Amino acid sequence: MIENLLKEMTIREKVGQLNQRLYGRQVYEKVNGRIELTDYFKKEVAYFGSIGWIYGVFRADPWTNRDLNTGLTQEEAFEVSQLIQTYLNEHTRLKIPAFLTEECPHGHQGLDATTVPVNFCSGASWNPGLYQKVQECVAKEIRTTGAHVGLISALDIARDPRWGRTEECFSEDPFLTSCFAEAAVRGLQKEDGHPLVLAVLKHFAAQGASMGGHNAGPVAIGERELREIHFPAALRSIRAGTSAIMAAYNDIDGVPCHNNPFLLRKFLREEGGFEGIVMADGCALDRIAEHFGDPMRAAAEALKSGVDISLWDQVFPRLEHAIEMGEVFVEELDDAVLRVLKLKERMGLFRKELPKIAEVDIKQTKRLTIQLAEESVVLLKNQGILPLSQTESCKIAVIGPHNESIYHQLGDYTPFKMRERCSTLWDGLQQYQKDNIVFTQAKGCGMTSGRRELLEEAKEIAEEAEVVIVTFGGSSIREFETTFDKNGAALSGSNEMTSGENIDLSDLSVPDCQSELIQELAKLGKPLIGVVITGRPVIVSPLADYFDSLLYVGYPGQYGGEALANIIFGKRNPSGKLAVSIPDAEGQLPVFYNFRDTAFNENYLHLSGKPVYRFGYGLSYSNFALEYSEVSLEGKQIIVSGTIANDSAIAGKEVIQVYLKKYTNKWLPRTKILVGFDKTTIYPTENQQFHINLSISELEFLGLIADDLLTVPFIVQIECAKQIVRFRYDPINTLFKKICD
Repeated sequence: MIENLLKEMTIREKVGQLNQRLYGRQVYEKVNGRIELTDYFKKEVAYFGSIGWIYGVFRADPWTNRDLNTGLTQEEAFEVSQLIQTYLNEHTRLKIPAFLTEECPHGHQGLDATTVPVNFCSGASWNPGLYQKVQECVAKEIRTTGAHVGLISALDIARDPRWGRTEECFSEDPFLTSCFAEAAVRGLQKEDGHPLVLAVLKHFAAQGASMGGHNAGPVAIGERELREIHFPAALRSIRAGTSAIMAAYNDIDGVPCHNNPFLLRKFLREEGGFEGIVMADGCALDRIAEHFGDPMRAAAEALKSGVDISLWDQVFPRLEHAIEMGEVFVEELDDAVLRVLKLKERMGLFRKELPKIAEVDIKQTKRLTIQLAEESVVLLKNQGILPLSQTESCKIAVIGPHNESIYHQLGDYTPFKMRERCSTLWDGLQQYQKDNIVFTQAKGCGMTSGRRELLEEAKEIAEEAEVVIVTFGGSSIREFETTFDKNGAALSGSNEMTSGENIDLSDLSVPDCQSELIQELAKLGKPLIGVVITGRPVIVSPLADYFDSLLYVGYPGQYGGEALANIIFGKRNPSGKLAVSIPDAEGQLPVFYNFRDTAFNENYLHLSGKPVYRFGYGLSYSNFALEYSEVSLEGKQIIVSGTIANDSAIAGKEVIQVYLKKYTNKWLPRTKILVGFDKTTIYPTENQQFHINLSISELEFLGLIADDLLTVPFIVQIECAKQIVRFRYDPINTLFKKICD
């Protein structure tokens, strides 16, 4: 059927199937209480006779200028989706439905949708299985609107925390990132006859390694760095069946990713076996056109390099002319169109009626979202004050700019929220308000500026309290005063925004007003609990000594306040581990853990070169101990097993981390690389066994090791409960021997 349909299409209709030029806000308008399709949309349909994709019809945020009044509810969104498809069916020759594409970097960016923890937060959970379940909920929320495609950040690696989009990264580590990328695909695309939502994973490749942390900046790394750090997540997502991958804005060694056949054809398709489509990032092809000085040539080069679908640009509409001028062969155009049509067939769009999607289970979505937020909290420091007692009398002051602002805990790319469906830290703590537990609160300061009266009010409230909880960190809040680039990145206007797309920082320190607030509160001599809410690592070491306990949170989503309160009062035990290292100072950067193992002076004259809190670090309320461990070899499987004991009266979860060291002599290995992990629950005074299978073939496939691993001596390192155990592999006897630490 698909091949026959392709034969019937004109060149212009084919170009229309690769066209995603429209912004969603250009498609519909509300008139006198009615929803109507715009003349702008109808003219686009008339010109191409076919529209392949429409972006963000249901998106509602300051950039789209759609809010709780002008945006679409879930019911209205479904109505609009049907209006669009009906119009295409009645006013185009071939009646090909359009893909409706939506953003879902941490939940669908539409009204009535659930905003879940950002990737920077989720990665710290070290629980991709839980994250996958959350993405299934996200997919259902998208499908109930009538949309079919979800754009989700999953491939970027956080190599420089100055980058504003660090919040969209799961980790600085390729293996951990690849596990979450696979979970994103399997969650969104969970199939029951047809996928729930087709996943578009972004961005490919190496955007997180840009010069100086500048958004879309140049990337100066070699092919081995690409293959070891920035390719594994894409490979794993391809194996999981991802439908699409979005190219990145940056160049690599002078070649933009959008016209880079090595990336998009040789690696993705020839080596990776990718059969899906490559989507351009917003207006990225316009940037390529500026380079070539000719939109038609830019269109031809991008298509030949491997880009299939445009996004908002004025370049891909020139493909018709490019074919007329012989810049592109019809066969090259047909390959891209065929991929699009096959995806539409896979999604079931050519059926008269789509299969019914199960209704969203709001209670389950909330429960899983809260659990993910809870498991993502990293306990950096605890001098016995946490968890707070639910039975002892206590007056608690809650201070900080995040306390009652829901948007300060949600991250960038967030829709407008109905306040009653959200939980700030203050809201969450109210569940623990009793006759014996009393809360008071004050803002203390703004995110980046303070006022003396706010500070004095906070000090007065803290003086009357027995325990003080203070939030600090950053925010990715977008406001109507914010001005935006045409691709949606913030330019200026929001004084509260310290993270997000295009919000890159040269200074990762806590803002002066927040630092002053903490120092003034510390002078009161009260037990101080710090809660770091942020979209990137912030330098906490100058303030760490002021706190009795320190929780590192990220942006925990719209129910994050409830999750935090559960951690603070011990209903849940913190089990998060850092997925991105926290530097001691900007001058240390980069501080990612997996650098090359070579002889050099790692320290500076006046400062250690090591991060203050390393990748994989995180404390618990429980006392865990690695009782027993062993490593064995079965074929091309390395089996890591052992037993963890919980010597405390509190149940908790611990992450067993497995690394390789000295794993090749073909080139310089990295100091260590993560190759496996397991998060397991251990009940009070009990032991729990663990078994982690490391597939050597999988590690070779991901490019993390050389293909001669079993022919050279190497070390397997197990890290768990602040313990490190090493086993050395003897290639002559093919045995693992435990060695001294």
